[in-house]
Amino acid sequence: MAGIEILPFGVLVFVVGVLFLAQIWGVVEARSSVTSASREAARAFVETPAGTSESQAVADARQAGLLSMTDQGRSPSRTTVTPVGSVSLRRCSRVTFEVSYRVPVLNVPLLSGLFDGMVVRSRHSELVDPLRDGLEGAASCVG
Repeated sequence: MAGIEILPFGVLVFVVGVLFLAQIWGVVEARSSVTSASREAARAFVETPAGTSESQAVADARQAGLLSMTDQGRSPSRTTVTPVGSVSLRRCSRVTFEVSYRVPVLNVPLLSGLFDGMVVRSRHSELVDPLRDGLEGAASCVG
């Protein structure tokens, strides 16, 4: 009977440990999601049909990134998809998109909105195809 008072403390430590591991797993899973979404956003931009305005190409890239996050069960309201630097639909131009996602600290019903959370970010770069038809600029990156 001398050690019975330690049981509630042990249960508390176990529950906190499980919540901590679940949080770490949520961050790892979110990292995979933002990596995929940034890749999809960059690809959507560089594969935009010729004649599309750059602002429309950026909007399409944002939509592709948000759709990728939604397809993986992530909330689009916690996701931002932004181009890094200036983006251009010209041959050989490098385009980079960054996706960030706010992971809640506690993913427990009724408590998930109480804390600010952690932000997970990923960037992906693509080159606009140098041999593509309908784009401006010289194919300077082709040997």
